[in-house]
Amino acid sequence: MRADGLAVSIGGRVLIRRLDLAVQPGQCWGLLGRNGAGKTTLLHTLAGLRSASMGRIHLAGMALDRMSRRRVARRLGLLLQDRDYRFPQTVRESVLAGRYPHLGPWKEPGADDHARVRDSLAKVGLLSLAERNVQTLSGGERQRVALAALLAQGPDLLLLDEPVSHLDLREQVRLLDLLRDLAGQGDGILMTLHDPNHALGWCNRLMLLHRGRVLCGDTHRLGSPRLLSRLFGQPLALVRDGERRYLAPMVDNPLTPNIEEL
Repeated sequence: MRADGLAVSIGGRVLIRRLDLAVQPGQCWGLLGRNGAGKTTLLHTLAGLRSASMGRIHLAGMALDRMSRRRVARRLGLLLQDRDYRFPQTVRESVLAGRYPHLGPWKEPGADDHARVRDSLAKVGLLSLAERNVQTLSGGERQRVALAALLAQGPDLLLLDEPVSHLDLREQVRLLDLLRDLAGQGDGILMTLHDPNHALGWCNRLMLLHRGRVLCGDTHRLGSPRLLSRLFGQPLALVRDGERRYLAPMVDNPLTPNIEEL
């Protein structure tokens, strides 16, 4: 995906003034910013669910706004922040919905589609719950069902809005490992995250969003305690464990977020 000169506004408020972005195969991007910065709105814009104020978006070399939604869905997958399962259906049926962009009119899912569903459920650890009513699952299990549907869809680019929300610590690590593996196999990943340590540990690119300005670059360069402290308005200390780096909140001493100073 490539975005050129992208501007995003909502309700008269400018969320992004100008964004030039290229998400390449094998890249895993972490999108960081404070609540209300516009992370979700940006993902929805990149997915073509809402129009940008300015700029163009290209997916696989084609203008996104000129592609059919079925064609977009074959290349791009979006994990929403919250998903409401209003109708009773099994976990398997919910995940099978991810295959419909690949089916022709009135065509029933075939053996390959059902095999991909089983494989996707196994990857998120839900194969044993395949026949459960999705409405009876916990919030974390529903989140994994939504991710399994995205895996069954099989896009080249995954846009994920808070993919580790509702998950316990073990499942957070498993999911982030899975996403990093997908990037290692050539997929492009862009996900919003709240914990900067998730970005440091699993992402090789960062996008920092604050007051309409966006910084994009290598995780090692943008993942500094000084910059992220300013971004979140909270002092962060760097902790090292061998080659791994972690950020820990320091005593309460709020900072004024100001990327422009750095």
